[in-house]
Formats: sequence, C-alpha cells, structure tokens
Amino acid sequence: MTTVWPELEPILPRVRKPGRYVGGEDGAVVAAHGPGIVSWLLAYPDVYEVGLPNQGLQILYEILNERCDAGAERTYAPWTDLEAEMRERGIPLFSVESHRPAGEFDVLAFNLSSELVVTNVVNMIDLAGVPIHTAARTADDPLVLVGGHAAFNPEPLADFVDAVVLGDGEEVVGEITAAVVAWRRSDDHDRHTLLRALAQVEGVYVPSLYDVGFAPTEFDDRGTPVPGGIISLTPRFDDVPGVVDKRTVADLADWPYPKQQLQPLIEVVHDRLNVEVFRGCTRGCRFCQAGMITRPVRERPPEQIRTMVAEGLRRTGHDEVSLTSLSTADLSDIGPVLDGILDDRKSRTDGSTEPADCGVSISLPSLRVDAFTVGLAEQVTSGRRNGLTFAPEAGTWRLRQVINKLITDDDLEEAVGAAFAAGWRRLKLYFLIGLPSETDDDIVAIADLAGRCVDVGRRSHDRASVTVSVGGFVPKAHTPFQWFGQNTEEELQRKVDLLRRSAKAHRGVQVKWHDPAASTAEGILSRGDRRLGAVIERVWRAGGVFQEWSEHLDLQRWSDAVEAEGLSIEHLVYRHRTASEVFPWTHLSAGLFHDFLWDDWQAALAESGLDDCRWTHCYDCGVCTGYDIDHVVASSTPPGPDSDFSPDPEAPVAVPVTLVAAPRVMRPAGAGSS
Repeated sequence: MTTVWPELEPILPRVRKPGRYVGGEDGAVVAAHGPGIVSWLLAYPDVYEVGLPNQGLQILYEILNERCDAGAERTYAPWTDLEAEMRERGIPLFSVESHRPAGEFDVLAFNLSSELVVTNVVNMIDLAGVPIHTAARTADDPLVLVGGHAAFNPEPLADFVDAVVLGDGEEVVGEITAAVVAWRRSDDHDRHTLLRALAQVEGVYVPSLYDVGFAPTEFDDRGTPVPGGIISLTPRFDDVPGVVDKRTVADLADWPYPKQQLQPLIEVVHDRLNVEVFRGCTRGCRFCQAGMITRPVRERPPEQIRTMVAEGLRRTGHDEVSLTSLSTADLSDIGPVLDGILDDRKSRTDGSTEPADCGVSISLPSLRVDAFTVGLAEQVTSGRRNGLTFAPEAGTWRLRQVINKLITDDDLEEAVGAAFAAGWRRLKLYFLIGLPSETDDDIVAIADLAGRCVDVGRRSHDRASVTVSVGGFVPKAHTPFQWFGQNTEEELQRKVDLLRRSAKAHRGVQVKWHDPAASTAEGILSRGDRRLGAVIERVWRAGGVFQEWSEHLDLQRWSDAVEAEGLSIEHLVYRHRTASEVFPWTHLSAGLFHDFLWDDWQAALAESGLDDCRWTHCYDCGVCTGYDIDHVVASSTPPGPDSDFSPDPEAPVAVPVTLVAAPRVMRPAGAGSS
C-alpha cells in the first residue's frame, strides 16, 4: 500500500501542531483496501482540532467500516505551514490513519459545516492531485461528494463536486457504496454512467445532470451590471428527478453511533463525550436553517441514550458528556434521562446507591431560556459553575415575534435570576443583528436587556456579569427568511457600534461581535448560484483559504472576484427576493412546502409568532407528508415548566409515535396551509 509517511515524517517537526497529522487515535481504524471494497476518505475542510469532534463524520466513519464492501479513513485540511511544505515537496493530501494518498481512494467525501469552507474544499481536491473541475475527471479519479447542513444550497460548488447528499447520511452511504460496486462490476466504466446511477439514489443530487438557464445581464442607470436571475432548472435526462428530496433516517434507535468515539492525541474543541439525543426541531425559529432542514423531530430512546453515555464514559474516561441536539432540554424525558445517567455513573464509580457527586458533568449545549429550571441546572452541573449561555436572539419582544423566538423579557430574567441564584456568576447572551424589520430601538434594547440581567444577577453576587455576543444575520436557503435581503457590511458595523455605545451605560455588560465582513462573505455563498464557481476559484487561486478564520478572511478578494465575473454583491446578498423568485435551490427539497415558507415569511412581516407544532396543531409544513402520520410528537407533555404554553382542551392528545416511511404526496404549488 502506498503511503506518504516517509516523506511526511521528516517535515513534521517544522510545522505547528504535528499531532494533527499523525493519527493513531483510540477508536481509529486502518481500513481494508482492495478488490470488492469501496474506499472512502471522509474529509473535514478545516483543521484537525475543529473537525475531529464532528459527530456526522464519526458516525459515517463507523458505519462504513462495519460494512464488508467499504472502508473509511479520514483527512482534515492541513494548516498553511504544512500545505506549503507539501506543495514544495510534491506530497499529496493523505489520510491520517495510513497516510495513503487521497487520490488512491474511490470516494472523497466532504462534510460542509459552513459555507466559508468552500475554498478549503477546492484546495483539498487540488492537494489530492484530483482535477478541481468535475468535467475534467476520468473514471480513474475519486468520486467527490459533499454533504452537511451547508450543502442544502450546493450550487456554488456545482463545478467542483460530482454529487451532493441532502439530509441524513447513515443509509445513503451504503447505497452509494453499492452503486459504485455495481458500476465496477459492469462492462460500462464511463464516469457519466456512475453519475447517472447515483442520481437514482434518494437524497443524492448530481449537479452536472441539470441545466440552469439565466436571464441576460442588464445594466442599471449607473451602468452597473445587474445579473439575470434563474429562469429554468431542468434535468438533462428523463430518468433524473426534477426535484431531489432530502434523505431522512426515520428511527434513530437503528443507528446508535458513534459507538467508538475517537480520542484525539492533542487538544481539540469540544473535547468530551458527545451523544446525540434527538434530531430535528419544530420550534420554528424563522432564521434557523438547521431547525428547518432537519425536521421532523426524531428522539433516541431513553434507555439507548443511557447506554451510549455509560459505555462512552467507561471507554473514553471523559468526565463530561454533552447531550447534543438543536434543543436538548426539549427531550421528552429529559429529567429521567439525566437522573438515569447520573445514577448509572454513581453505581459504576463506587457501587453506592446514596446521592453523591459522581464527578461527571453533563452539558446541554442547546439550552433554551423557556426550558431552563434550577432543578435542570443542578442536574447537569455536578457542582460546577462554568459559563452559561442563553440565546434570546433579539432585544425586544416585537422582534422575537418576527423571528418566532417566543421568549419574553420576563422569561429571560426569570431564567437568569435562577441561574445566578444557583451559583453562576457570569452568563453569555447571544443575539443576531440585521434581522428583518429591525430598528435602532431593537439594537439599544439588547444592551438594556443585558443590563437588567446584570441587575438581577447582582441580587445574588456583587460581581455578576453578562457578555453580549452578537452575529450578523445571514438569510439561508429553505427558511422563511430566504426572501429577505441581508444588511450591508456597513449597516451591520453601524449596528455593532451602536450596541457598543449603548452597553457602556450598563455596568457589568461586555460586548463581543462577529466580523460583519465574514457575514457578507457568508451571504455571497449562502445565496449564490452555480455562477459562483468561478468566483470561488478566483478567491482560491488568490490564496483565499481558511476563510472561516478571521486572520485569513479578506472580503476584498471576494468583492474583486464577484466583480470580475460580472456579478454584484448587491444582487447576490443585499436585495430582497420576490414571491416569484427562482432560487438556486428550488429543485432541492428539504421537505418544506414552498407556500408554507412563504406564508411564514408573511407572518413574520405581520409580527405574528407560531407555537411549536409538537404541542399544538399541525401547520402543514410538508415534512411529515412522506410518512403515515400528520404530526410527529414524542410526548403528551409540553417541554418545560417555564413554558407559557397553554394546551387547547379541545385538541387531540399527542402520543408517542414512530415514523414509518410512506409514499410522499406532494401538495401542488400555491395550495394554502392549514
């Protein structure tokens, strides 16, 4: 087997953090290679410390390595110091397990955690020695795939990737493997034949099999080019689907992964045991792409959660477990689950059944204000009082109704008071700026709300403090806000400055903010079509890698590249969309009806919120249409005692259900929501 280790090892002492590249972690597998085996190289387009804890990559890693016809290894983006050495010496991208060259794998599959990693994707394809454009690849080149949340608008990467996986990957990776095996065994080894076969796999989108038509470019009164919009998105062959639906794993109980969480040899972010407790969210926050594209809610059985935690802690030796989801406190049986985890740990450590500190900290990274109680906090801290984060998202109740984050000021102050009384001394509040209908009063209200939270905290501690963290809002595909025009970089910076000035009036309030330039670059990639491919390539060739890192981001590179390709940031990012707009992702479905999203956008403009459909009537968003139920719930009890939810006595009682796949019945465009 080919390995680059003899060339790589001598240069590692000259680079920062050589432990990123050596492999050998507990839980790692050196995959088998050879006839009858499809070799996957799972790639995370960021540095090892960021990529290793990624649950999606670790889940697929284990699933593939359990198959008899597949094997998987991993690679991460080499930092710029090692990349320079690799290019100088002709060392290609490699796996961390066996240091096998990336070009010798059958599949090179990227996890897209955010839009700003796209230049790293192109860079890693090039480092692998693979042609960066899909049109230039032959049957001997790896199949280049992407998946993940940021892949729900993959059009900017259409020139570079062979196929895109929409939605959950647990099942689809096996079907892709089977398609590759069948192609190999056939007499037709044309790469195009394989791509046609992949297009038949549910949840797989092959960009090269679609034609996109654009209206001609026009010019405004100042002579600035106004690029024409999309006028058609059509498959090139009759057997290629006109709309590609996302893939959904119906029952998480069938996929208790990862079973062997990788243990890094160097410090990484989120260095703890991670256990996914449920997938999906129906809170309906209109800004949240993750909440929209991962519907419906699917909970992992409580006993399976306890088993995964107990076995994971035993194997890894971690003293912290993170129960992950988009809103973990909404887990139907969160209290009993936490009690069970702590009871299990106590019995393992000392055999005692008496209440005691078992030394294990449980974190709920997605804790919501309206699901927070002191009792819940006491369960998860084990006496530790590290920082606690709440996300009101907006400074006023009016704006929170617009974005459907239905948390009142009283909700927040009550939760903050409970936290400070329970022993916390510092809290973080996360907000978005640049939201639809936002005014300067909404910005000032962020500082005022934080100030009131400090006042509440100082009833318990003289040195209580609050850090306000703000990020610029970027409208995303498949959300009600996809029609909204993003604030300009200058406007976001003005709002940051206004907030900073306002916060000075409040003792104990600090402000941190996300660079507005990064929000603008993210907006370009979030909203763009396949014409962005040339822009991405220009930025990459100009040295624009690691664009998600502030020290490497240069918005001028993006501005210059956009202009050079005859496009405009105004058209891509800042303009509002109309009801008739054909989006670059119109032919890709997250399961949500177009008219549901449009109606929810109109409700936002009317400052009208919608309750969580897990506890009220169904809003007919479309996601559950593909199953034999209309409403996916997991309990008949609202999510928490702090919720202001009042059940309708006339409404049917929600009961536990299991998702069962059924033929999807699509509602015609324009049909009304119920």
